[in-house]
Amino acid sequence: MKARLTILLVIFLGFSLLGAVISYPTGSADTSSLVGADIAWMLTATALVLLMTPGLSFFYGGMVQKKNIISTMLQSFISMGVVSILWVVVGFSLAFGESIGGAGTGIFGNPLTFFMFKNVGIAPDGALSPTIPLALFAMFQLKFAIITPALITGSFAERVRFSSYLLFICLFIIFIYAPLAHMTWHPNGLFRNWGVLDFAGGTVVHMSAGFAALAGAFYLGPRMEQRQIQPNIPYVLLGTGMLWFGWFGFNAGSALQASGLAVTAFINTNIASASAMLAWIFLEGAKGKKPGALGASIAAVVGLVAITPAAGYVSVGASIFIGAAASLVSNFAISMKSKTTLDDTLDVFPAHGMGGIVGMLLTAVFAKDVGLIFGETTTFLNHLLALVIVGTFTFGGSYALYWLTDKIWKIRVTKEQEEEGLDLSQHNETIYR
Repeated sequence: MKARLTILLVIFLGFSLLGAVISYPTGSADTSSLVGADIAWMLTATALVLLMTPGLSFFYGGMVQKKNIISTMLQSFISMGVVSILWVVVGFSLAFGESIGGAGTGIFGNPLTFFMFKNVGIAPDGALSPTIPLALFAMFQLKFAIITPALITGSFAERVRFSSYLLFICLFIIFIYAPLAHMTWHPNGLFRNWGVLDFAGGTVVHMSAGFAALAGAFYLGPRMEQRQIQPNIPYVLLGTGMLWFGWFGFNAGSALQASGLAVTAFINTNIASASAMLAWIFLEGAKGKKPGALGASIAAVVGLVAITPAAGYVSVGASIFIGAAASLVSNFAISMKSKTTLDDTLDVFPAHGMGGIVGMLLTAVFAKDVGLIFGETTTFLNHLLALVIVGTFTFGGSYALYWLTDKIWKIRVTKEQEEEGLDLSQHNETIYR
């Protein structure tokens, strides 16, 4: 690990020196179209979204063995560092730079457009951020990029080398996340011009994380020890609360303005999560089980996942149905997964993957004026096609990235390290001290 991290340190210092030389904006900035209220809201929303990643660390940390709690939580926290730097260097350019492939068919952005945040300053961008600084838009989008690989970690918790995970994060952002963000959200992106609706990341964040998690579970295989543990319920509840709170920035912030649209997304976010939680508890009761805090927490997050692509496009009534439907589907998926040998440690695909799929499809059903309930079929059919493409691309691409990472730096810990626990074997730290 020492040699690997030394290499990463040298690369990091080299890019930081390069950035110090070329990252200054050129020319004078025209700020006449900036709107103060929008800036204030988007600063707040950006901070809220960042809070979700520490929240996720508690959510995941409460569901693993004690010997792996620190490692599991750090895998979320370190994403804030790795992805932040990568986003400045090239990630933002790949996701939102000038489309390579022409108008309406863009798959990824030109890596030189905003390389090292060149020309990313306080001036707005007419296409991306009409009333807020482009730099603020870039920071808001960064928080989405940060949490996506962090979500994936739940599938391979308790068995991955830390240094190899750092490499995988970089590869995932460059080759999976950035193209999906470009296709879905850039004005010239392929999916956006098909009419695919993803208000705040159901496809880009949750489906991509879900399918990447599934690929990881297949590639790495099961843990040596898969015993039932007693979850740290207070950690899980704390993480759920932080996620729910931060998700208001995630969804309502995606309006990119302080407006009625942001209010609609805010309301739908809360109501869908509440609906999902209640549906889960009612279903468990119908099965003869007692209501549990763990299940309620998982359901609340599933509801948040499902409403994400639809938040600004549907009515409050639709958000109730979307949350409940996603909750029931995810509950069934988790039950089915438990009957297989697939070791998706923290049920990332049944929760985030299936929640994202349900949300994506129901967005096309209930979206105002263009959904199936309004007699329109084009949006729904395009969503089905996008679902197949995204699932295939993300699963296959992520599986290839696990393989590549494994060839460069062996990705799985040894038997002895897994038995010892990743807290000690990877970080020489433990909650027992």
